Amino acid sequence: MFKADDYRLRMKSLEDTLGEAKYALDIDHRYDQLKTLKAEQEKPEVWQDLERSKKIGREIASIEGKISSYEAGRKAIDDANEIIDLIEETEEEDLVPELDKMIQTAEKDIEEMRIRALLRGRYDGSNALLALHAGAGGTEACDWCSMLYRMYCRYAEKNGFKVTEIDRLAGDGAGLKSVDFKIEGENAYGYLKAEIGVHRLVRISPFDANKRRQTSFASLEVMPEVEDDGEIEIKDEDIRIDVYRSSGAGGQKVNKTETAIRITHFPTGIVVTCQNERSQLQNKEMAFKYLRSKLIEKQLEQRMAEEAALKGETKKIEWGSQIRSYVFCPYTLVKDHRTGYEMGDVQAVMDGDIQGFIIDYLKKS
Repeated sequence: MFKADDYRLRMKSLEDTLGEAKYALDIDHRYDQLKTLKAEQEKPEVWQDLERSKKIGREIASIEGKISSYEAGRKAIDDANEIIDLIEETEEEDLVPELDKMIQTAEKDIEEMRIRALLRGRYDGSNALLALHAGAGGTEACDWCSMLYRMYCRYAEKNGFKVTEIDRLAGDGAGLKSVDFKIEGENAYGYLKAEIGVHRLVRISPFDANKRRQTSFASLEVMPEVEDDGEIEIKDEDIRIDVYRSSGAGGQKVNKTETAIRITHFPTGIVVTCQNERSQLQNKEMAFKYLRSKLIEKQLEQRMAEEAALKGETKKIEWGSQIRSYVFCPYTLVKDHRTGYEMGDVQAVMDGDIQGFIIDYLKKS
């Protein structure tokens, strides 16, 4: 028997969630902001400034995405309410499966909108720069590093993000010792900043003839890609720029000229490299972006350390400090050490389905 009141309670809950997301995303003022940006985009001086034009284009796309998400959620709720009224009046319960499907879709879309509304940090809307490093363990750790790289690439592809590899260092036998890459898309840093830390893998080693169980570690750094807005000052006397020949598969001019760039920042000891682009100028520009992002990350770490010191909280860097364990043997669950939850199937996570971890982290925080 169709219970209209139960369905109306579900729709009321959805309307409340949508209203909270609307307020958090400031939808009411987004229409005027979009109109202003489109008018600015049409100015001749903007056409002549490529960087400014790109920046305005990204802002327009971001605002249009927020507005379209809200309007889609509003329409889904209105349509579902109309069907509830129709079933109640006509008693055509054949429409109930269609209604259930419609409500499930609306719940999923509105929940994604709510998660987007949570990403209101200063750099949450930025692209993300990631760096994976294999821990101790030789070939086993290098293989684990390459597995994580594949996982994040799959996650980015599933969510419509673009992945660009910046630099890589291959392992001696297999896998990767380290890899630096960029994920471009709306809120890329906001979604991925929860992944910072040490990742632990437990499995039967494919590189051990005796098939013993091995534990491997790899660390992940996640930084926002920031534009040169003057916030971070990089003095000429504080850096050294080295040029060298790129490594890799080669190609016309790539390994024949010195196109790769290495920048050393003396005050912090940070070293960044880039050899992905085909020209020295492009590699230099990308390397400076990477250095700027690392300096921003260092500032954020210092701020968090100061806050932790005020709270009196300390945590040793040792076994058990990893943020997540991927246990292939003997269990099949992944444990997040910040929340204490065991969530999801390991293989699904390795295939790039880490959205559940990110959403759970946002809810917890």
